[in-house]
Amino acid sequence: MANLFEGLISSKTRIKLLVRFFFNPRSQSYLRELAKEFNVSTNAVREELNQLNKTNLVKKEKNGRQVFYRANQEHPLFPELRAMVGKMMGIDRVVEGIIRRLGNLERAFLIGDYADGKDSGIIDLLLVGNINHHHLNDLSRKTEHYIKRKIRTLVYKQEEHKSFLPEIEKRPHLLIWEANKE
Repeated sequence: MANLFEGLISSKTRIKLLVRFFFNPRSQSYLRELAKEFNVSTNAVREELNQLNKTNLVKKEKNGRQVFYRANQEHPLFPELRAMVGKMMGIDRVVEGIIRRLGNLERAFLIGDYADGKDSGIIDLLLVGNINHHHLNDLSRKTEHYIKRKIRTLVYKQEEHKSFLPEIEKRPHLLIWEANKE
């Protein structure tokens, strides 16, 4: 599935930037931070950021001496690019499996690197509800093999989640599913 973008886009740095910005569109980064994260030169990142900015896929905003970049959520292709990034990272399959098989799931959060838009190879999930742990372990193992990434889970019951919420909100997190409150 990683070839989803590689077949369309020849620049690996541009692919990393799209994943970084479109997976969690609230995240923002500056040039040197991205170059260090991707382990490439600042010139390589600058070139790609300029192209993405020219096509209006990313916005740049100056804050003091630093220029921050983020996904342009008003761009007409934003929903499609965000969906493609999610599929590439395998999150859509993880969520689908969780919802169907785990019991009484109330919410699912992506936490850690992936919530920050960084493809570290380890997907950290925070699940809230009364979860069937046997199915969770089985599903995680099978999904890891399919998406070629490790999955770590943290399971809270609703009461526990409420008590840990202030700590969770200090870290990168992204709500990826919530039960209908009808």
